[in-house]
Amino acid sequence: MPWDFALILAFLATAVPLLGRRRIRELMRLPQTTKADRLALYRSTAVFQWLAAAFIFWRTAAHHVDPTRLGLAIPNARLVVTTSLVLAVLVLANQLVSLRRLAHAPAEKAAILVELARKVFPQDHPERLAFLGVVFTVSICEEFIFRGFAQQVLETAWQGSALVGIVGSSLLFALAHLYQGRRGIIATFVVGLLLASIRSWTGSLVAPITAHFTADLTAGLLAPSRIGGPGPARGSGDTQC
Repeated sequence: MPWDFALILAFLATAVPLLGRRRIRELMRLPQTTKADRLALYRSTAVFQWLAAAFIFWRTAAHHVDPTRLGLAIPNARLVVTTSLVLAVLVLANQLVSLRRLAHAPAEKAAILVELARKVFPQDHPERLAFLGVVFTVSICEEFIFRGFAQQVLETAWQGSALVGIVGSSLLFALAHLYQGRRGIIATFVVGLLLASIRSWTGSLVAPITAHFTADLTAGLLAPSRIGGPGPARGSGDTQC
């Protein structure tokens, strides 16, 4: 494995989780966020993710890694399109069910996620437009970073073991969501396994990107109305992801 690839994986495994958790802790200390706070968060997130994805693409190009090996291809258009549509529908249904349960969750189960949703998710049309850009960015960049780059590098490093690539990239993806706590990490790991398996099966990032986009957009646009918008949580606190 090239030394720069190893450094990128180490950064994903350590710096990204720690920086993300620190950022969320700072956000949670605020009594509530303003429009300016949320827009600044969207902007910084988008800039960081595009820069990270661009840097990784640059390093893979420098090592002459074929883009198709990173999932930047559609080997079988019918398979990719069908899988993407089915996955999007399933993800949408799951998100709707999860949001319905969330709205009636006991206060002790709410914890960080509902409060975080109130502080992060858009509250008006301009914010929703900006949030759409963030979802577009995150779905593409994170899938490229974890299911494209990390999965391929780990698979190659272990003599072409697809299992190592799937599990390893899913673990890194879960660690990136350290701020969600133990339950969030476990759930994200399971989701990562599903998306990484589909990426391996189809040879393309299209279906994982579609699923990621659907999940985040649904949560961001529907969660605020389901949990009562910004401000203090109901009762002791209601919660999300």
